[in-house]
Amino acid sequence: MPPSRTVRSVLATDHVIVVVHDLDAAARRLDQQHGLASVAGGRHVGHGTGNRIVPLGGSYIELMAVVDRDEAASSPLASWVARQLSEVGDAPAALCLRTDDIEAVGRRTGHEPLPMRRTRPDGVELAWDLVALDAALTDGLPFFIQWHVNEADHPGHAVAEHRRAAVGIAWVELGGDPDRLASWRGGV
Repeated sequence: MPPSRTVRSVLATDHVIVVVHDLDAAARRLDQQHGLASVAGGRHVGHGTGNRIVPLGGSYIELMAVVDRDEAASSPLASWVARQLSEVGDAPAALCLRTDDIEAVGRRTGHEPLPMRRTRPDGVELAWDLVALDAALTDGLPFFIQWHVNEADHPGHAVAEHRRAAVGIAWVELGGDPDRLASWRGGV
């Protein structure tokens, strides 16, 4: 009988969420100060939030703001964005790790996958599952994503006219207990 082996899902930095008061103003600032262009992302229906994407190849920066206060009133995601903005202003706020096995990550963390979707301005529908978004919102832990799109449609591959070479996110520094973070990431 062959030895059993543990199958581990692959994790990679997918995106960093930067909460902002105004999507267009934040996009102009990133372009002027860092040479990084962005593209319109879309709306998170039911949450009252919207985004702009700074594509960086296989990863991206997501500028996120509350864009519909009425819709946002009942959304934990929009409440978190508003709280982050009131506490620290426009700033990086969350890390999302991409996995190829969202079900396994869900079992490991004890969180059910949450299916989400949005339609880009060009009409292409993007679909994905998230795990542990609530832990990111309440505990500052990374959350997890598995995309259900063609690789070319991943937001990191959008076309943007950067004035500076933009090839990905080299590192992200997280605060907190290193053992808890390692355990949360699955020992990776």
